[in-house]
Amino acid sequence: MGRGVGAAVDGIGSHEMAPPAVNKIDAEDIGIALRKGIADFAALRTDVITAVALYPVIGFVLAVWAFHAGQMHLLFPLAAGCPLIGPVAAIGLYEMSRRRERGEEVGWGAALSALTGRVLGPVLALGMLLVAIFVLWLFAAHEIWAATLGPMPQESLRAFLTATFTTEAGWTMAVIGILVGFVFAAVVLCVSLVSFPMLIDRSVGVPVALATSLAVARRNPGATLLWGVIVAVSLLLGMIPFFAGLIVVLPILGHATWHLYRRAVA
Repeated sequence: MGRGVGAAVDGIGSHEMAPPAVNKIDAEDIGIALRKGIADFAALRTDVITAVALYPVIGFVLAVWAFHAGQMHLLFPLAAGCPLIGPVAAIGLYEMSRRRERGEEVGWGAALSALTGRVLGPVLALGMLLVAIFVLWLFAAHEIWAATLGPMPQESLRAFLTATFTTEAGWTMAVIGILVGFVFAAVVLCVSLVSFPMLIDRSVGVPVALATSLAVARRNPGATLLWGVIVAVSLLLGMIPFFAGLIVVLPILGHATWHLYRRAVA
């Protein structure tokens, strides 16, 4: 066990010190990645659904908590914040796609095998960074609400929605919240664009993975923005039927992210 912990901690740093070259990608590459993601989902459907079924349940539980705790103002931030931690939820999916691409045996155990040895430390470190950003986003959303519609909570969801869309304070909250949320989303998108798949695939640490992800975003701003919009819209649609749609949306996006990484990083 001590050896495993040591390997995990050691893995946080870089073994390959120089970031790899990054490729130019466009909408066609994103389309190819999505088609391959759908193909992976179709081939591994049972195992994939098993691997991600917990996340919609967590989302639903958080939404119910916010509703019954009188924290209606956190319902939208919770839903909008899902993309911030989505890359963490898809760790096992990257490993499944990696194995299928190589013609290796793929099963639900492959998702767990991704979090062993040298990979565990970097993935946990980067995952904690995204969780910290998610918590910071919720705090920012709460403070924006408190400074506009708050600090007294609305009596019901209907009262909250009415106050949001029929008052100047409500519109101020919505506009500021959307702008601040966009900043958080942009940061996470650039940080996690290819970093998690790269940690699974190569003997690199967090610094190199982050540098490579930022390099991909910097070289491909248009494609990065398009991918971010696709992810955000897909996750939003997946949340509408009580988060149940995420059981399909998350796997497809997770698999597609792996294939996008393969096209973006040399």
